[in-house]
Amino acid sequence: MKSWLWRFRCVHARAITVEPPAMSRVGGYFVLAMCLSLLLATVVRRQSPSYAAPQQSAKAFHWPEGKRVAVSLSFDDGRASQVDVGLDVINPTGVKVTFFVNPGEEVFRSKLDGWKRAVASGHEIGSHSVNHPCTGNFPWSLDNALENYTLEQMSQQLDDANAQIEKSLGVRAVTFAYPCGQKFVGRGAELKSYVPLIGRKFLVGRGYMDEYYNDPVFCDLAQAGGTAFDDMDYIEMVNHISKAAEQGGWVIFAGHEIGHKAFQVTDEVALVALCKYMQDPASGVWVDTVKNIGEYVVKQRGSLGK
Repeated sequence: MKSWLWRFRCVHARAITVEPPAMSRVGGYFVLAMCLSLLLATVVRRQSPSYAAPQQSAKAFHWPEGKRVAVSLSFDDGRASQVDVGLDVINPTGVKVTFFVNPGEEVFRSKLDGWKRAVASGHEIGSHSVNHPCTGNFPWSLDNALENYTLEQMSQQLDDANAQIEKSLGVRAVTFAYPCGQKFVGRGAELKSYVPLIGRKFLVGRGYMDEYYNDPVFCDLAQAGGTAFDDMDYIEMVNHISKAAEQGGWVIFAGHEIGHKAFQVTDEVALVALCKYMQDPASGVWVDTVKNIGEYVVKQRGSLGK
């Protein structure tokens, strides 16, 4: 393999250059992960005073053990590759993730043994509704269109999904991911948000393809931002984390398939490298499930009187 050059630029830091000898892609990512861990630790300690935290009250909020940023990895739709490939990729790293499943879909029911293994491995199972209703502008969702739902129907959909998850896996889903990131039912003047339903029924509701990181003091946990990381390479993933660290934020990555990088596929090699990077104490990252971080946020808000 020819020698190669990686460059990575962080805010307020010079680009660093890593020139390892010929090595596997995994080994290359691992070396880069160590370098980036040290770089992030330096960058977040030397924040520009002009880049203030989004809320002044955030200064009183602290992640556990002096961590500077929180990260959750989540995967939607209960796709087969998540248990067929993903568990063997993620489990050896020790990182725990959140799987948002659709218990009414055949792909979920056909992989129950895999999902039971996920639960036994300590991963979180969240709800993604029974059968993934989205706008009818997607041809595949025309017969299950949010435009034709009422709040009462959506409430029943949410309750049924939780009941099916508990019956199938023996766990209660306390977090939710909005299918397609869409949060409405009905249309026009009759359109209604179903965010309040999520706020009443779940600890956290995660969006999708949002353009912000979550301020742990200010964010609405019923519609927490989700950062799509399908199609990202390792450098892009770490860059998102470093930006959120400047504000002490919480990144909730959202993916779908796990395998070789492609459309709606989180690259398995980049995923391993990311997990190793986040597990390195020098990175300043607390990585945990949506549930565990959400519970911590609620507890800390209570102590701050929020």
